[in-house]
Amino acid sequence: MNRTETATPTATAAATPTAIRPAAARLALVGDRSPNVTSHVRVPGLLDVIAERGGPVLDAYWIPTTDAAAEGALDGFDAIWLLPGSPYASEAGAVAAVRTARERGTPFLGTCGGFQHTLLEFARNVCGLTDAAHAENDPTAKDPLIAPLACSLVGHEGRVHLAPDSLARRAVGADHSMERYHCNYGAEPSRLGALRAAGLHFTGTDDEGQPRIAELPGHPFFLATLFQPELAGDGHQPHPLLHALADAAAAHAAAR
Repeated sequence: MNRTETATPTATAAATPTAIRPAAARLALVGDRSPNVTSHVRVPGLLDVIAERGGPVLDAYWIPTTDAAAEGALDGFDAIWLLPGSPYASEAGAVAAVRTARERGTPFLGTCGGFQHTLLEFARNVCGLTDAAHAENDPTAKDPLIAPLACSLVGHEGRVHLAPDSLARRAVGADHSMERYHCNYGAEPSRLGALRAAGLHFTGTDDEGQPRIAELPGHPFFLATLFQPELAGDGHQPHPLLHALADAAAAHAAAR
C-alpha cells in the first residue's frame, strides 16, 4: 500500500507476517514532490518492490526542502534520500539534509540534484569554501562549484566506471554500469581538489573521467550520484544502489 501525503509514509510493509520480518526502517525522501518528476513517481513503487522481493521494508516519508532545514525535521530517520528536482524550493533545506546525514552517520543517498547539493554541503561545511555556489541557484556566481555541463545530460545514458573497493562497486558487483541522467549541471572539475583533500572520494567517472559518484569513507553509507538510479529499467527492477540503501537503513534501524 502506498500513502502519498507529504510527511506521511509512502510505502509500507508488504503482506508479510511481522513475526517473520523486522519493523520497517524510516526513510526520509527529501525533495519537492511533483507528479511531473519521473523520479518522484517511481520511488514509492521501487520501495514496494524491494520489500515484496524479500528486502527491507522502508516506511518512507516525503519531506519538502522548505521543511528540511527546520530543527528536528529529520530526527528519527534511518536513512535520508535527497531526490532530484532542482532548483529546489529551498537550497538551504537540501544542504541541511546532507549535513544532517553526514554529521549523524545516517545512511544517505543523493541523486542528480542530490549529488550537486552534496558537493555544496561538503565544500561549505567541511572545506570552509563558503563561496561555493550552484550556478542554477546563483547565476551571477563568478566561480561556481556546480556549473552548466558542456553538453546537457537530459535523457542521456552513459557508462560509469566504478573504482575498486568503493561502496558503489560493491553494491553493483561490477566495474562499470550504464546509467541514466536528467540534468544540465555538474561538478566543476577545477574546484574539486579541496573536496578530495578533505576526504570526499569520487568513485565513479564517465568515459572522459568526469565525476559521477561521490562517497565519504568512514561513514556507514554516504553516496551521491549525478545519474538517477531510480530511472533504471522500466521501474520494476530496483537498481542495486537502492537495494544497498535499503540494507543500510535496515541496519541503522536494527542498531537503533
